[in-house]
Amino acid sequence: MTSKERDYFTALYEVAKVINASLEPAEVLEKIACCVTEAMGVMACAIRLLDARGKRLMMGAACGLSKGYLVKGPVLVRESGVDRKALGGKTIWVRDAQSDKGFQYNVEAKKEKIRSVLVVPLLVGKKVIGVLRVYTKEERKFDRQEIRFLEAVANLSAIALDNARLYSALKTNFDLVVEHKYRIDDN
Repeated sequence: MTSKERDYFTALYEVAKVINASLEPAEVLEKIACCVTEAMGVMACAIRLLDARGKRLMMGAACGLSKGYLVKGPVLVRESGVDRKALGGKTIWVRDAQSDKGFQYNVEAKKEKIRSVLVVPLLVGKKVIGVLRVYTKEERKFDRQEIRFLEAVANLSAIALDNARLYSALKTNFDLVVEHKYRIDDN
């Protein structure tokens, strides 16, 4: 096992620990974004979630991006060819985000000094719920190991989000049952 493989194994272990430590989605996603940034040696990582109507990708968490870049405007699925492909279940590599026609915010990417981007879908079963992106300042071709690592993290992230959603629904149902029981007992 190479040191790079060991580093990815350790990083994947750290991501799994983060996911297992909390059912608070925002906290988990932020820690995942920072773990990925560090493990892959990239400038930044962002996790975007598909809105209920499937028209926008909303920011779930980010690490390494400026506030200005984060508030640049909405990521609209119809205007982002890169994200449309990723939401179709494909891993997408953007060699140069500053000039790629499928990348929605080329000018802002240039200001942020973003060059290459790797985008992987967040899948729950066969349903895509968002994307996980990593950004580099230099042009970078990601190797098979990096792509597999990011896809594994994306899958774990999607599971974590689904678990948090299920936990929230279960807690709401439990609270309603308990409240109903107390009403009956009080009468």
